[in-house]
Amino acid sequence: MSRRDAFIDHLAQVPLFATLSRKELGLVARRAEDVSVPAGKELCREGEMGHQYFVILEGEAKVSRHGRKIATVGPGDAFGELSLLSRAPRNATIVAETPMELVVLGQREFAGLIDDVPGFARKLLGALAERVRVADAKSVG
Repeated sequence: MSRRDAFIDHLAQVPLFATLSRKELGLVARRAEDVSVPAGKELCREGEMGHQYFVILEGEAKVSRHGRKIATVGPGDAFGELSLLSRAPRNATIVAETPMELVVLGQREFAGLIDDVPGFARKLLGALAERVRVADAKSVG
């Protein structure tokens, strides 16, 4: 099995990509980078402009806002889309707590997937809607 086929198979196991066809997964694989980072690596910094979207394949990271830990993210979780979609600064700092394997999409590649892979766009919208729902529930009570 080629490295590319193995990467496509790995992508197919990620909830965000699980409903995509093999052809669509190939488009993701062509546009994405498979990146390994060590524990302690800062992936994005609150207040800075974002240029990448991340999907976690393996490992965990700490999410902090205003220097306070607010969450831990792990395999299957994704982040960075808000900054790319709204062209606004990052709203959190995310640091690898363990060694991690990530799918990384640059701004152009991310936009291309939204345009060319309807299944990706739908899953992304669903994930955003869920985040809004959770934030709304927290704000009420």
